[in-house]
Amino acid sequence: MGKILRHLKPHIVAIIGIVAFLLLQAVCDLSLPDYMSNIVNVGIQQKGVENAVPELIRKSEMDKLSFFMKAEDKKLVLDNYTLVEKSNLSKEDLDKYSKKYPELKNNDVYKLNDIDEDTTDKLINVLGRPELKLYGLEVSIAEFQKTGSTSNEQLTQFLSQIPKGTDPFAFMSKLPAEKLKGMMDSMDKQFESMPDSIISQGAMGFVKAEYEALGRDTGRMQSDYILLAGLKMLGVALVGMAAAVLVGLLAARVSAGLGRSLRRNVFENVVAFSNTEFDKFSTSSLITRCTNDIQQVQMFMVMFLRLVFYAPILGIGGFLKAMKTDTSMSWVIGVSVLAILSLVLVMFGVAIPKFRSIQKLIDKLNLVTRESLTGMLVIRAFGTQKKEEEKFEKANADLTNTNLFVSRIMTAMFPIMMLILNGVTLLIVWVGSHQVDLGNMQVGNMMAFMQYAMQIIFAFLMISMVSITLPRASVSINRIAEVINTKGTILDPDRKKEFNKSFKGTVEFRDVAFKYPGAEDEVLSDINFTAKPGETVAFIGSTGSGKSTLINLIPRFYDVTAGQILVDGVDIREVPQKELRDKIGYVPQKGILFSGTIESNLKYGLESATAEDLELAADIAQATEFISEKEEGFNTEIAQGGTNVSGGQKQRLSIARALVKKPEIFIFDDSFSALDYKTDAALRRALKAKTQGVTVMIVAQRISTVMNADKILVLDEGKIVGMGTHRELLENCEVYQQIALSQLSKEELA
Repeated sequence: MGKILRHLKPHIVAIIGIVAFLLLQAVCDLSLPDYMSNIVNVGIQQKGVENAVPELIRKSEMDKLSFFMKAEDKKLVLDNYTLVEKSNLSKEDLDKYSKKYPELKNNDVYKLNDIDEDTTDKLINVLGRPELKLYGLEVSIAEFQKTGSTSNEQLTQFLSQIPKGTDPFAFMSKLPAEKLKGMMDSMDKQFESMPDSIISQGAMGFVKAEYEALGRDTGRMQSDYILLAGLKMLGVALVGMAAAVLVGLLAARVSAGLGRSLRRNVFENVVAFSNTEFDKFSTSSLITRCTNDIQQVQMFMVMFLRLVFYAPILGIGGFLKAMKTDTSMSWVIGVSVLAILSLVLVMFGVAIPKFRSIQKLIDKLNLVTRESLTGMLVIRAFGTQKKEEEKFEKANADLTNTNLFVSRIMTAMFPIMMLILNGVTLLIVWVGSHQVDLGNMQVGNMMAFMQYAMQIIFAFLMISMVSITLPRASVSINRIAEVINTKGTILDPDRKKEFNKSFKGTVEFRDVAFKYPGAEDEVLSDINFTAKPGETVAFIGSTGSGKSTLINLIPRFYDVTAGQILVDGVDIREVPQKELRDKIGYVPQKGILFSGTIESNLKYGLESATAEDLELAADIAQATEFISEKEEGFNTEIAQGGTNVSGGQKQRLSIARALVKKPEIFIFDDSFSALDYKTDAALRRALKAKTQGVTVMIVAQRISTVMNADKILVLDEGKIVGMGTHRELLENCEVYQQIALSQLSKEELA
């Protein structure tokens, strides 16, 4: 896992940017319910009046409020208001207030000083009840003056005692202190059980009436407040959207960069594998790990970056905001979160085992597909298309059924989650509406609480979604790490040696033995011979005798388990692999060409090769004739894998590619098997004539290919059972005689 995460180091700045933008997005998302609550509570219910602290209040009304305030409360209020007359206002203030309050010129007013938020909160607490009492009293007085009675019997009796034409408040000011106090205490008892929200609404009624008395257009004030709050809400939403877009962009770039880095790392590591490491992984598995597995990690990383950082911020922020809005309904959030977690745990228990098997099933499908495509000619020749179709159908059905099972689980999960979400919404409306009816909560607060609850639940949903994809991504990460952590067993030496120029082109085997990793028996043992420059050394033997294995030891595709192989007088394990392989022109059993042109394939080992070099190599390899027949000559396109040329043409181009390299040592691993006898003979003659002073090593099955070699090594069960020229071996090597007589008559051999 650590080797995967270190690939994120180049993207650390982008990840920090993602976290910052996610924080901004979360702040915006958490702010929206507040704006909505303000629009409902202040803009609609309170008619645009923000709080119980009026900006301006008439002196007459301030005096009336004094009846309902304690001495210390009155002092606090008067300390934060300034009594002003029209003549006392500066021209700027006069213009400012006259536009909003046209009746200002007819009244002496108190103007609110510049105060901080804490002082505002204190004034709200001090003014709320007095304003509600005064507002209620004034409404009752107006009602009494019209009808001669009020809804409050005690108040009706009191008002009846006041002489007609007398100001009730002037009359109250002249009452004895004890009687006035008793009256105030009686009013206070009526307000003791009244919820804060009712008091707040009543206080807003007083402030609105006061503004109207001063000539302010409260209808426009309300519409302006709603419009401004809506614009702010829109602005916050746009900022949140921009942050979300930037997060998506950065997360995609980080994920793509991680995928690119992983693919490069996996490919570079695989390229450095020896055949020992390739034996551990199938080709189809390596392809899956380099494509589908890395794609799974990319998808998980996008989700991880976008949701894992965002969900906790949103969840914690939503919880704090919800608690600030109303603590009495916190149990609703607990119930919803518990329901979501229970659902996710059940889904996990069912789906995770299936996620773990999906990648292996993809490997299996790739293996079957690859085998069928590469072996299509054999399948058709044996008429086993039906059998292969059944094999593919089984692998395909296993993968499809597993994916369908997981998809059905996921499909069922989201409707159930939506049911929980809708149920929680209904529960909040049910409980909240009762709280609103009791006056313990405002409608806007209930709506805000609902939004915060949804945000908290969605935070858990997002974490759940990441957790669902985690098992499959974890499997993919482990499979990728398995390739990355597998280091090649064939390594360059810490201290390299220089090749001995006096032994240029010499290959020597000293007591070489070899067995494959994990095998008990040796494939090769007691191999001793020397191939010198200018010599052609051939290897022949029955199938499985170890010819190709012996040849593959020279370029260090495998390392010997005992003994030494020396090139130019130096143990090949003591020189860098690149320097060793630069000396070798290797032509494998199966001619392998790459997509491109004939020219690009021939230049594969030497980019600086000239046109003359290509023509000479093609001439020696007997490829000139069929190349010249092509309309575009050396610029003829070669399809992937060389499928548009024959087996013999493919071998000749592979031989020409090795010749263009101009190495000191040629290795032909049964590279003439697809050539007819005439082309084979012509190629070997040209090779001998034009590669003087070069060591040539040939593995072959045909006696005609090796009979003219300077030295022939006969292998049987991993041991050299004969060494010499063709004639010498015919006389003293029984194995060679058997091979020779199985291919040629005695007359041809003579």
